[in-house]
Amino acid sequence: MNKNYIFSKLNKTWLLDIDGTLIKNNEHLNGGDVLINGVKDFFKKINANDTVILLTSRNKKYKEELENFLQKNGVRFDNIIYDLPFGERILVNDEKNSGLKTAYAINKKRDEKLIINYVIKEDL
Repeated sequence: MNKNYIFSKLNKTWLLDIDGTLIKNNEHLNGGDVLINGVKDFFKKINANDTVILLTSRNKKYKEELENFLQKNGVRFDNIIYDLPFGERILVNDEKNSGLKTAYAINKKRDEKLIINYVIKEDL
């Protein structure tokens, strides 16, 4: 995950898994959620005009507890999709006529620090 991504100045939609990516996996079953290192710094870099959609296999019965934890820890989101299957998540999007890529998929090791290096290019 040490790759440096180059993104356009256009607003983004961030689709982020919760457990194992933002919060330590299954800690909510062992006494309470634990934020993964680097998450607060990552969210500070996200543009205020970007949309953040969080994805989780968690049951919706954990909704209030999870959303309170995220808000308390400064993890902003526009929507959370609950009750997803445990399998792969596949993102498909069309490429712009200019050649601009409009979809990226990044895999990180479960529960490891969240670091996504990227720069915004004004001319894309």
